[in-house]
Amino acid sequence: MNTRLQVEHPVTECVTGLDLVEWQLRIAEGEALPPEGPPAPRGHAVQARLYAEDPAAGWRPHSGTVARFDVPAARARFTVPDGFGVRVDSGVEEGTRVGVEFDPMLAKVIAWGRNRDDALRRLSAALAGARLHGVGANRDLLVRVLRHPVFTAGDMHIRFLAEQGLDDHGTGGRTAQGRPPELALPLADARAVRLSALAAALAEAERNRERAPVLGGLPAGWRNLPSAPHTRRYRGPSGEEVEAAYASGRGGPVPVPAGDTGRVVLRGAAPDRVELLVDGVLRAFEVARGAGAVYVDSVLGPVALEPLDRFPEREAAHTPGTLLAPMPGTVTRVAACAGERVEEGRPLLWLEAMKMEHEISAPVSGTVSEVAAEGARTDTGTVLAVVEPDGPPDPQERA
Repeated sequence: MNTRLQVEHPVTECVTGLDLVEWQLRIAEGEALPPEGPPAPRGHAVQARLYAEDPAAGWRPHSGTVARFDVPAARARFTVPDGFGVRVDSGVEEGTRVGVEFDPMLAKVIAWGRNRDDALRRLSAALAGARLHGVGANRDLLVRVLRHPVFTAGDMHIRFLAEQGLDDHGTGGRTAQGRPPELALPLADARAVRLSALAAALAEAERNRERAPVLGGLPAGWRNLPSAPHTRRYRGPSGEEVEAAYASGRGGPVPVPAGDTGRVVLRGAAPDRVELLVDGVLRAFEVARGAGAVYVDSVLGPVALEPLDRFPEREAAHTPGTLLAPMPGTVTRVAACAGERVEEGRPLLWLEAMKMEHEISAPVSGTVSEVAAEGARTDTGTVLAVVEPDGPPDPQERA
């Protein structure tokens, strides 16, 4: 028997009502277990581990500062809920720095219900409604797994993720269209991202109006003559550019629908909340701001947006084939040297961070002109290697 409490103990505590940590201390002090034995289990409990990692990018861990962590559905923290509900055991809170020295687990979220189906529904809803800002996490994957018919039927096995296109190396099994597997997709689809960007733009307009030193009583963006719509640009969760626009009306901003957003009417706007009537359905969007990001939470799915400057500064250019460190870490192994020719996908080195090794492979076929040394410490954006792509074949050699 393993006497060390593992991370799964909250499941047992929920279904038995026992505090296993308390009992471990009691036994260490010489107290005996109750003679009647353990209580009969009540209901069903399911636990999910919330990790700061990106399943769609080879399970790469994320570092950063937690701007917000809240699970509104939670009824208890580090203890059994009073009746069926949701429990959160968290190691982070607002302002916590998630570094690269330790395991990237952020929290354990446990749902306790009358039966397994009830517990699964509670847990997926609790995770979908969680507010997690500042660091990326596997939350969307967890929700999709909990709602997957194979999982709900209890037919899970150790090859489930691989069969869905997610293996140890990330999304090696992309679809024919080049999209990540279904389980790795965000909960918010493209339409939800556009609506969230619109909500972010309207919330920012209201924020600017409230902060205006003069004429703050006028509607946001008010003009006394017809004018072009106001536009704001954002970088979306997948790196795509998203534009949101609204016109100026006598009663305030008037959303300008884009793409397949449908008919959109503004029902209410505040700096931290926007209500939109979308095709006759009222949608509420909570808007929060962090360091260089805007976080929009709604039932359509959480969306993190990066505001784009209208006059962006020039970025430093990198030679094609340059590999940058995705996070701070240490180079533990090097499998190539300068001057060596490598094929696309060939491992060049391994970066250790958050108790894991991350394989860095050649993005193109070519010749290695630069590679980090073994044992080198890196920061995010450090050049790890440069592979000079093969040039086009010489026409004379082909002849």
